[in-house]
Amino acid sequence: MNDQDFTTRITVRGYETDSQGHLNQAVYLQYAEHARWEYLQAAGIRQADLVAKGVGPVVLETTIKYLRELRAGDSVDVSCSFTWRDGKTFQVVQRLVRADGVLAAEITGVGGILDLAERRLVADPREPLRALASDPALLGL
Repeated sequence: MNDQDFTTRITVRGYETDSQGHLNQAVYLQYAEHARWEYLQAAGIRQADLVAKGVGPVVLETTIKYLRELRAGDSVDVSCSFTWRDGKTFQVVQRLVRADGVLAAEITGVGGILDLAERRLVADPREPLRALASDPALLGL
């Protein structure tokens, strides 16, 4: 982990599993989304703040590597790390690690910040987040 990783714990609920008793593949994306919002909130950014500023985060690309099973009752730590780069996008890396330390999945993606009026990505996604965050250093800003 680097100095800007954020982690939140989630317990797999029975209704989130498929007929084989594994966490349903779509729920991995929900867990990742939850962790990203928790990360932003920990830095002091609420969803309402983004909307009031006229911007919102968007996911442009996602890849999931399923490595080990997650089953009902498992506790899983979902991490989130943003890698800022030049341009309109940033990389997001998220790992789902079971309480026993086993890496269950890795999710990587590309995101951006959408100007809600223009319906285009903002030139620098760091700017609106830095402006709204009470703790921008938590996000690596």
